[in-house]
Amino acid sequence: MAIKKELLDQLASRRQKALTSGCTEDKIAARHAKGLLTARERVTQLVDEGSFQETGMHINHDVRGFGFENKDLAGDGVIAGLGNINGRPVTVISQDFMVSGGSLGSRHAKKMADAMAQACTLGTPIISVNDSGGARIQEGVKSLAGYGQVFRQNVLASGLVPQIALIAGPCAGGAAYSPALMDFCIQLKNNSNMFICGPEVIKAATGQEAPLDQFATANAHATVSGNVHFVAEDDKHAIEIIKKLLSFLPSNNLQDPPNRLSSELALERDEGMNEIVPEDGKTPLDVYQVIERLVDANEWLEVHKNFAMNMVVGFARIDGIVVGIVANQPKAKAGCIDIDASDKAASFIMFCNAFNIPIVTLMDVPGFMPGLAQERGGIIRHGAKVLYAYATCTVPLVTVIMRKAYGGAYIAMGSKDLGGDVVFAWPSSEIAVMGAEGAAKIIYKKELETATDRDAKYKELVEDYREKFSKPYQAAESGIITDVIEPAETRFKVALALRSLMTKRVTRPPKKHGLSPL
Repeated sequence: MAIKKELLDQLASRRQKALTSGCTEDKIAARHAKGLLTARERVTQLVDEGSFQETGMHINHDVRGFGFENKDLAGDGVIAGLGNINGRPVTVISQDFMVSGGSLGSRHAKKMADAMAQACTLGTPIISVNDSGGARIQEGVKSLAGYGQVFRQNVLASGLVPQIALIAGPCAGGAAYSPALMDFCIQLKNNSNMFICGPEVIKAATGQEAPLDQFATANAHATVSGNVHFVAEDDKHAIEIIKKLLSFLPSNNLQDPPNRLSSELALERDEGMNEIVPEDGKTPLDVYQVIERLVDANEWLEVHKNFAMNMVVGFARIDGIVVGIVANQPKAKAGCIDIDASDKAASFIMFCNAFNIPIVTLMDVPGFMPGLAQERGGIIRHGAKVLYAYATCTVPLVTVIMRKAYGGAYIAMGSKDLGGDVVFAWPSSEIAVMGAEGAAKIIYKKELETATDRDAKYKELVEDYREKFSKPYQAAESGIITDVIEPAETRFKVALALRSLMTKRVTRPPKKHGLSPL
């Protein structure tokens, strides 16, 4: 006997309602007119065709009053399940703004939390699309409890599987903390915002006029607050970023990153690397030119591009090996490490270490940023985060000292004494407590006071100090660095070091966890 047709029709009807979010074609078309995909379209365009296995399609809301008794909320406003991206399993969660504004209720939250818990069990990356008006106030405190469940799962997944958040619409109040607990945050350039307190609340509490574009947009978060790592032009661009990012990451902390090793290591010199080093030590070196020649073609993804631009971080491949690049950028703030640069670098380093990604550091740093605002803002504790992050690393650490390497900032940027495995220095590097100009004034103070021609004597003493104490050979003689190399040798020397360090294993004393400066 065949199953009754009315039962199949009922199932088809329920599925169709879920697939369209219970909306008419006109409502979906209006969303498209704004340049936005629906929640389900975001999922289907992200994952490989036919690979999505949805969970909880028929879940409905738990509101008992306020006119909700006869309302159906398709999937309770969120889509969740497993799919593949380029053949690799991922967990996808996509909030549906077309269902009650994507508001989070208790079952909506449970659906999200269950999906994240399963991701931890299966070892799959989590991709969460945030497009929600916030807590469903008709459910009262149960919606707040739901946020707590989601946040807890974010924390339990931290360092276990990569977590990527996409801000694709409103993300307000407590909802903003889930993306903040994740590893990478992408925000749409238009039609999205993220904030704790809106303009009206800010004005009521402080009297300040604060338009959303000053603090809630992708541009504000990518440049000022640093909450957003990538800005996407639209949904399609955001999906491209997610796929590119995942191409560098392992699925979980027990796997190695997806290296693409060639059978033979290329050992050619790159004479062009010699040419990009300015003859004058006071002329800024553009670190992007170094990165471009160091990494494999089309294998570079910068992270946090528009935030703290004196520090450059991103993922790359060097002769097929996935690496995290951490680099000072002398063209911004002379490459000094300030509060924001410290946070940016430390966060990235800790992520790489958690997911078995070797770190290549490109150093050209005159020091930590001086100034009253930096001191009062806590440059000591923020700078300590960089020291802590490098010192806790168990992944391979390869450092290239290009030019300036002064004081505590030199120690902080992956120095050998902080745990660097291989530290190369270019002949143009200056490794010292401070720059020769400042050191000469202190060390040779008496000589300068008694000199007949102080300017000439000062220049002479600066060069004397530089020759005796700043050249890389003193560090090499002391074993503080591994070797002095030509810039032209950098790519193959780094590639060779990375190959030799692939078997690195470090056992640390057992403890619950360390305590990073906050």
